[in-house]
Amino acid sequence: MIPKVTYRAPTLLIGKRMAMSFAHNRTAELWQRFAPRRHELTQSAGTDLYSVEVYPGTDFFRTFDPQCTFEKWAALAVTDHDSVPNGMDTLVLPAGRYAVFRYRGDGSDAALFYQRIYAEWLPQAGLELADRPHFAMMGDQYRHGDPDSEEDIWIPIQ
Repeated sequence: MIPKVTYRAPTLLIGKRMAMSFAHNRTAELWQRFAPRRHELTQSAGTDLYSVEVYPGTDFFRTFDPQCTFEKWAALAVTDHDSVPNGMDTLVLPAGRYAVFRYRGDGSDAALFYQRIYAEWLPQAGLELADRPHFAMMGDQYRHGDPDSEEDIWIPIQ
């Protein structure tokens, strides 16, 4: 598990969002609401899909409780926020440093993958989480439920 550490410029997103917890995960419902409408984003800045988590501070993982809620987004990067389809919202991913991990698999072991990042890699690397959104970028190598699927997991670091 060796990430690429990189600086990322701000990214404008438009999409749908929902409050959820790990105990009451509504990710599938969120994507079912967003996916049929993504063609409405005429100012898209690419085809990559963004799955974004906005946690209530960096202590979310230190005192982890699967019942605690966070905000999850299904979104696309856009060139501007001038035209937002009805029922969608805007989000800015702030600039900053990220550790980028390549995840390969069908998603069945994703929770373990994330656990290794937060409980093993982060402390061993001597890095701290930054209080910015966490996200996955799903490009043309992403295929939901396929064991050969690939996506990039972006973890904000200080």
